[in-house]
Amino acid sequence: MFHPNTPSPDSSYIRPARRGKHKIFIGMAPGVGKTYKMLEEAHQLKKEGIDVVIGFLETHGRKDTAVKAVGLEVIPRKVIIHKNINLQEMDTNAILDRSPQLVLIDELAHTNVPGSVREKRYQDVELILAAGIDVYSTVNIQHLESLNDLVARITGVVVRERIPDRLLDEADAVVVIDVTPETLEERLQEGKIYTPDKIEQSLQNFFQRRNLIALRELALREVADTVEEEANTSIAAGQIRNVHERVLVCVSTYPNSIQLLRRGARLASYMNAKFYTVFVASPERFLSKEESLHIHTCEQLCKEFAGEFIHVKSNNVPQAIAQVATTHHITQIVIGESQQPRWKRFFKRSFTQRLLELIRNQNIDLHIIATEK
Repeated sequence: MFHPNTPSPDSSYIRPARRGKHKIFIGMAPGVGKTYKMLEEAHQLKKEGIDVVIGFLETHGRKDTAVKAVGLEVIPRKVIIHKNINLQEMDTNAILDRSPQLVLIDELAHTNVPGSVREKRYQDVELILAAGIDVYSTVNIQHLESLNDLVARITGVVVRERIPDRLLDEADAVVVIDVTPETLEERLQEGKIYTPDKIEQSLQNFFQRRNLIALRELALREVADTVEEEANTSIAAGQIRNVHERVLVCVSTYPNSIQLLRRGARLASYMNAKFYTVFVASPERFLSKEESLHIHTCEQLCKEFAGEFIHVKSNNVPQAIAQVATTHHITQIVIGESQQPRWKRFFKRSFTQRLLELIRNQNIDLHIIATEK
């Protein structure tokens, strides 16, 4: 059962020392009904005697959603003053003090107002879960970190607010709220998603039919992969497919390293593989401030994907990568396409050719990823 029994009214009740359970409602786009479905389930649980509260609800002016929230206790928001403007945020401390069995929290990928204790709402959620409180939350597929580049190519929109993929991996349940692109377009045109002044602009941009079809496929595939992974882990260890796969992404000071990291993380996720990232620095060259910051960003992103970041110093980059691959029993290496001009590659063997020669007898697959210049 997802929730513990209803606590006794006795004031001496102590919450059991366990981590709360997390259920994520995910969809392909705004307006599919994630929040509505979350509220619907909350009402049913309240009828069953579960202590449910709303920690943060974002209706976006949708009347049906606002009506569905009636009858559920709401934790008041806290006011944060930023640049002389009063802004409202979720009051995490108030939720912890109230200590319900289940709290509903919308917009998991939300970035908190500057001056907040934690930068992201998902970090507040992790604190609430650690306190033994169950959480229902909502998010759209485009906010998943490893899909950022793919979503930008599909929609032309770079999503700024993102969550680590591990949140889905660690969740106790992930439910996709699925509607057809046609249904979503109808809801948009009827004014059920955005105000009338935003409808036409949305239909011409993010809500184009081809975008919705692609995003829907991503959402359904993501949940299917999560279910398959759970099924694999329940099988006897000797039967788990690809259990020995290990993915290594090779990053450099080129900006495309971020794209490589995300692609490598997706590959590792699909294969249920351990994830590594390597940066080979020249011992004879100091990184600029901008380059150092870029490599630090790569390291942080690698850790968000639950990977291990390896920093090596060597004048021979292919040899250093091959050595790391051998030491860590790597089976898949991800590199970017060569940044060398063609005339240079004509006179000198390319980095890719040299690496291929070094790993030829190690049963390693090499993935060369074309990235944006």
